[in-house]
Amino acid sequence: MNILIPQFKDVVDIILIAFLIYQALLMVRRSGGYQVLLGLVFIFVLYFLALVLELKMVSGILNAFRSLWLLALIILFQPEIRSLLAKFNVTQEITTAFKRRERSSFSGALIDAISAMSFRKIGALIVIETRRKLNDLIHGGETIDAAITLSLILTIFNPLSILHDGAIVIRNGRIVAAKVLLPLSKNPDYVKKFGTRHLAGVGITENSDAIAIIVSEQTGQISVAQGGIIQQDVAFEELMQIITDASK
Repeated sequence: MNILIPQFKDVVDIILIAFLIYQALLMVRRSGGYQVLLGLVFIFVLYFLALVLELKMVSGILNAFRSLWLLALIILFQPEIRSLLAKFNVTQEITTAFKRRERSSFSGALIDAISAMSFRKIGALIVIETRRKLNDLIHGGETIDAAITLSLILTIFNPLSILHDGAIVIRNGRIVAAKVLLPLSKNPDYVKKFGTRHLAGVGITENSDAIAIIVSEQTGQISVAQGGIIQQDVAFEELMQIITDASK
């Protein structure tokens, strides 16, 4: 019959379990990481005390959920962990597949926009960033950071738009800036032949590995500048290949 008489440890064990359940219910009603963090700290302390005092019921229950503590910490501090990993580029390979998919998907929308502007004879200057970053030029323009769509590009280069002057810069399949001023080429052969838009397209490729696509406002002709050399009257099939290669 002595087995049915609870000892002091058993009483403490039961009280702590009841208190633990009560605190868990309170945490469910609350919100925010601060309360969750306090709850996790409390559980750690309680687990330590249960081991020291040999409280079998408490330690048994907490030990059963021990594998979930790390998961709870990861969920709680997910933004901080992501930020820390980003500093060491640990997450770069994880996100590579998603970036490739986004870069490859912009080709069709960009081709449609260029085709429409060529047909309507809307002047445009589009720069596709490759390996070398164009941060200095981007900071001098209007930051957008938007997905490439036909309507957005047509809106930007609409002659009535305040953003139509200058170039748009594409990075990783997204428009990162508009109204970007580019350095003009001083190549005498080009200066005699082309206007400001074409000279800007050539100029940016003389100073970087970027690719510039120019749509003539007078003729609707499409030109592509790479490595300081401009190619005029580019066919859409060739333009598609250039954009696809740039997005890899």
